[in-house]
Amino acid sequence: MSLVVLKLGGSVVTDKDEPETVDEAGLAAAADAVASLAETGQVVVVHGGGSFGHHHAAEHGVSSESGTDDARGIRAIHDAMKDLNDAVLDALADRDVAALPVHPLSAGARETDGSLSLSLSATDAMLDEGFVPVLHGDVIAHAEKGATIVSGDDLVVSLASGLDADRVGLCSTVPGVLDTDGDVIPEITAFEDAADALGGSDSTDVTGGMAAKVQKLLALGAPAHIFGPDGLSSFVAGESPGTVVRGE
Repeated sequence: MSLVVLKLGGSVVTDKDEPETVDEAGLAAAADAVASLAETGQVVVVHGGGSFGHHHAAEHGVSSESGTDDARGIRAIHDAMKDLNDAVLDALADRDVAALPVHPLSAGARETDGSLSLSLSATDAMLDEGFVPVLHGDVIAHAEKGATIVSGDDLVVSLASGLDADRVGLCSTVPGVLDTDGDVIPEITAFEDAADALGGSDSTDVTGGMAAKVQKLLALGAPAHIFGPDGLSSFVAGESPGTVVRGE
């Protein structure tokens, strides 16, 4: 049975201009897509923080590099993400998708150098039992830094490689990786294919910018598709919307 890892960007399922507000139309379309995927194979969903987690992370000065040992602050960020996760789970349940939460705070950690260790045992077991695991950007313990942010993109890479995914989809508000003229690059098989548009490998940053995203996706053994909300139905249908990143 094929396995798809689908990331829903925070900007797709939330209103980023209103703190802790779900984009009902965006979430409904995303939930429809997940329901369709679940009918044909195994699916793991990852969603970003949007107007939920980012607001609290900024308030407490926490990023993927800057940590905190303030347990109250960590809980505030995590609780906001759980609220959004509940909204995603409810939308999926309304479509009879057997979705269950997996909270990275309890399943992952970062080493001193920032490398992510994510336990996949619960996710794997859920898949075997016919469930759809739903993970999210979160705060996680980080050696010598207290706790830092783990992005949805980092989770996607760990899940796709660790679970041997067949396809990966990353849906955000951009239609794909854009070239210097603003047009979508159909396929990237090496970083050099898009280096000019991405500013070169030196532009890789800790906030999950496009350069960092592409470099991580090139290391996967599965094709990864970067597309906007309009490409969701095409991705579900097995097509290649936006940009496909295919490492060689």
